[in-house]
Amino acid sequence: MISVDEALARIFAQIKPPAAETVPLLRAHRRVLAQPLTASHNQPPFDASAMDGYAVRAAEVLPGRPLKLAGTSQAGARFVGMMEKGQCVRIFTGAPLPIGADAVIMQEEATATGNQISFAKAPRPGQSIRRQGHDFQRGQELLPAGVALTPAMLNLAASANRPELPVTRRPRIAVLATGDELVPPGTLPGPDQIVASNSFGLIPLLSPYAERVIDLGIVADDRPALEKVLLDAFDQGIDVLVTTGGASVGDRDYVREVLVDLGVSLDFWKLAMRPGKPLMFGTRGKTLVFGLPGNPVSAMVTATVLLRPALRQMTGHSDPFWPQFGVALAAPLPANGPRRHFVRGTLSRNEIGFLQVTPIAETDSAHSSSLALADTLIIQTENDSGQNVGDIVDLILLSGVS
Repeated sequence: MISVDEALARIFAQIKPPAAETVPLLRAHRRVLAQPLTASHNQPPFDASAMDGYAVRAAEVLPGRPLKLAGTSQAGARFVGMMEKGQCVRIFTGAPLPIGADAVIMQEEATATGNQISFAKAPRPGQSIRRQGHDFQRGQELLPAGVALTPAMLNLAASANRPELPVTRRPRIAVLATGDELVPPGTLPGPDQIVASNSFGLIPLLSPYAERVIDLGIVADDRPALEKVLLDAFDQGIDVLVTTGGASVGDRDYVREVLVDLGVSLDFWKLAMRPGKPLMFGTRGKTLVFGLPGNPVSAMVTATVLLRPALRQMTGHSDPFWPQFGVALAAPLPANGPRRHFVRGTLSRNEIGFLQVTPIAETDSAHSSSLALADTLIIQTENDSGQNVGDIVDLILLSGVS
């Protein structure tokens, strides 16, 4: 067996830098920026009013002394010409500041009598003005490469006048479940059968990082059938193959043998982790091959710990291990053995509102319902002597992650 860290290092060593493609802004949500985003212009492109009111020369404003209204400046229709001495201009939020003005007074502090406008107090120069380039300036880097684009980031890109963005290409992934005992959901299982569930958890877990996920369905423990399905998948030019089941050493665990026969070069097939010891990784040309355990909890945990970081690396994320962070324990964590343990846990807030995590006592890797209730995996290192309430532990977030 090799360690989780060594397994991740071996996987990452096989991942090439992602290629880029250009997509319109409306298709760029959650895509990873392949190059830094820079501004093509100043924003605002001119000195602009930050509110509805009156543009003035600050030095000319004295309480009770009126200024003459010279005109209006509004968004999309600026005041033309220069504001003369003793004048003011009605101005609206976002409108260009008239030439000669150096402050804006909000309309609530003004009194209008015909075209004579008086003010309660003098403003300071620069008051309520958004200066040219205050948000960003031409050539400024606004976003680094490697960020997954959020709605706010796309808003910024549009403001920077970028109608399309360079993003990393996403892999094509195929998922296959294997086992004589498996039947699809909605089927009445026979006396020796179980309902297949792995693909229904793995596909949504992997989809945010994929151009497409192909569900190869269920294949029985039959060498010719496995060979046909796997060869067809390779012929489709997939970038990642994920199998579940058949990765152990039983007499009818054919997946490893068939993969080798089809030209897959295996790197490792046992990990010092729980749940999920029997895990295969190898390559066939440019295709990464992951053979996950058939146990549903083990399949989901190994996909979260190893496969999700690999896909984030493949798609150019700046942090392949996000979301991982530290939180205080709300209950003790018992000692661990020689394999790294990924303990199911639930998040809550203590009496003063700080986030905390409670380990789920159920550790049986066949207990899928406990994984469904978990928000996170607590990372317990090898041969850990146990942790007490209040100790900070590292977590991998499960819920709502993409």
